[in-house]
Amino acid sequence: MASDTLDGRLEAQIPHLRRYAHALLRDRDAADDLVQDCLEHALSRWYQRRSDADLRAWLFAILRNLYISAHRTRARRGTPVELDAVADPGLPADQERALVARDALGALDLLPEEQKSLLLLVGVEELSYAEVARVLDIPLGTVMSRLSRARQRLRTLVDPDPAPMLRRVK
Repeated sequence: MASDTLDGRLEAQIPHLRRYAHALLRDRDAADDLVQDCLEHALSRWYQRRSDADLRAWLFAILRNLYISAHRTRARRGTPVELDAVADPGLPADQERALVARDALGALDLLPEEQKSLLLLVGVEELSYAEVARVLDIPLGTVMSRLSRARQRLRTLVDPDPAPMLRRVK
């Protein structure tokens, strides 16, 4: 395969990889570093890729595995704290949308990693269930059940006391 064809195929996936990495890390610089590591890993192991495999799913699997490895390393080391750290300033009350987004992102962080990855791949990257099953290397039924549990758990975390459903009686 010609290298310009390979370059074009990889280059077309970069925006998707960046979006997914940014959703996982919520830090643009760290996301760019993760994407670069992913592409570097993919190029150095191109010979291991199955020719019939979906390139996008393969790249997402590499990116996710690199993220998990880095996450485990950070968990072992703990989070560094600056001595002069200052708490984030509060947001004005009229920015309700930002508060809802913050709560949703905070709730997303509370989900188990497999549910979080699944929600991001389906919701943000708009991958089909079959593509997600290939990326995560799990059966399609497992994707659907984990996604259902993840959505339900996210709803519970975002709104622990939902309004009761009213039925109309005739």
